[in-house]
Amino acid sequence: MTRRNPLATERAARIAAKAAAVLCAVAVALLARPATAAELAILRNGFSIRHEHRLVMGTNTRLFLAADDSSFTDVPTAEITGYEKDLTMPLLPAQVPADSHPSTNSPSVKSTPALPLNQVVDSASAAYHLDPDLVNSVIHAESGFNSRAVSPKGARGLMQLMPGTANQLGVNDSFDPQANVTGGSRYLRELLERYNFDLVKALAAYNAGPQRVEQYRGVPPFRETRAYVARIVHEYNAKKIAQEKIARREEAKQKQVSTKPPARASKPAATAITAETPR
Repeated sequence: MTRRNPLATERAARIAAKAAAVLCAVAVALLARPATAAELAILRNGFSIRHEHRLVMGTNTRLFLAADDSSFTDVPTAEITGYEKDLTMPLLPAQVPADSHPSTNSPSVKSTPALPLNQVVDSASAAYHLDPDLVNSVIHAESGFNSRAVSPKGARGLMQLMPGTANQLGVNDSFDPQANVTGGSRYLRELLERYNFDLVKALAAYNAGPQRVEQYRGVPPFRETRAYVARIVHEYNAKKIAQEKIARREEAKQKQVSTKPPARASKPAATAITAETPR
């Protein structure tokens, strides 16, 4: 029978105690860390807005769509019914297929950063001859500028494309802002041409479907559709009125400058110098 060394046993016990203390400290630190997972704000209308964090500001709640606070949307707090953890994986700006295994030193492999939304809107608007302010107003009404928004009926992304519509428009990923806005702008242009550029009918068809507009020979008598059309038209007109005011203000400034009498020429500095009495 082998006898145990009491000193070795005590030393082993002390080491085990220290290791347990370290593990406890690590566990406490992990539990104390704030949760960084994105959340979904659930709205009364059934939409959800994915955000990184939020800030209550009076009667509104500001939902920050990016971790660096560069993008956000303000939502009436009363319209938010609750919050849920977003368990979906975030989309990366650019990904290389896993089976390609490209060399990191290869000059042909380039990372394509995601374009800012204003550039995406400007590009799509120019491609389909639309006013960027109109496209932005539609995005605001559809998703609140949330590229991860999903409606109760399954519409997805910034311009809330239904899967069938997205497929017809060639949009493979409705959560890709560039693909979504390009497809949505194309669809809006097609509706405008279909209704002889009657914006009200085109917006009603975007919301309720062309078949409903044709069935009722105009805006369908649905509260949601009428509120949707009124909201976009009001916001779009407000932008145009504000732009006209700024243009008139700048024009008035230019007229004031052009009609202002020329200032009297001041005496050149050399005259004052030559007038001094020489010593």
